[in-house]
Amino acid sequence: MQKTFYSNGKLLITGEYLILDGAKGLALPTKMGQNLSVESTITETIHWKSYDADGSIWFEDFVTFQEIKDPNNPSSESVKATLIKILQVANAMNPDLLINSNGFAITTQLSFPRNWGLGTSSTLINNIAQWFQIDAFELLHQSFGGSGYDIACAQNNTPITYNLSKGKPIVEKVVFEPKFTENLYFVYLNEKRNSKSAIAEYHSNKTAHLLQHIEAINALTNDFIQATDLESFTHIIDQHEILLSTILKIETVKAALFPDFEGAIKSLGAWGGDFVLVVSKENPSSYFIDKGYETVIAYDDMIL
Repeated sequence: MQKTFYSNGKLLITGEYLILDGAKGLALPTKMGQNLSVESTITETIHWKSYDADGSIWFEDFVTFQEIKDPNNPSSESVKATLIKILQVANAMNPDLLINSNGFAITTQLSFPRNWGLGTSSTLINNIAQWFQIDAFELLHQSFGGSGYDIACAQNNTPITYNLSKGKPIVEKVVFEPKFTENLYFVYLNEKRNSKSAIAEYHSNKTAHLLQHIEAINALTNDFIQATDLESFTHIIDQHEILLSTILKIETVKAALFPDFEGAIKSLGAWGGDFVLVVSKENPSSYFIDKGYETVIAYDDMIL
């Protein structure tokens, strides 16, 4: 019998980086995500096959039960080694699944290109957690690390606010329905930023004013949710970008790449890659395509 699990992709709209230190961020689950299908076999192995959005296989390998049960983590950072590490943690949290099984054929299928940064890892971790019937936040904590907002998006079908309180995730469903979504777009910057290196840079630049910055982000997150018109929404984006630029000691994405753009542009997640949120009175596709950024997605086509 085949079992299938599904998780939503994610976009962090406010609070990037500071969410790691307790700031409240607005996060939006995406219409695109990843599923994981499980079939039982009798091989004492897991035959793992992962498909990209275009139908191509981007990873395929066999993992033995013994590799998962072995307490010694693989030292490499290959896809297989990373997968084994996640499965080792999952098995430690619920060893009964493998004990009571003879083997599996696993298929994963992304509905977004894996280089987009919409949550290839977080959707995988949440799907594995569903399969093993364990806590996805704890699985993330013990394997990849991170704030966990992406896991919260994987599990929810509405906008949420997310923050950490004493290391524990606080997830609240919120109403975020801007009346001006026809003016909102997501543009892919043609490269996926390494989250681990971006987080390391953030930690190295943190200042003594962290609490003050967190309070400012919390206020801006609330302002984002409550914004009723395009002008105020644009102003909030500009404030958020200036604050993060000061903290990270790097230029805003608009100043660095699109200084002549007539509208607002906000980095999302790890600055310097993945998607940006664009506010424009007119469809900005031609502007970005002319500059070599061909993936321009309307808000309503991206967000659940």
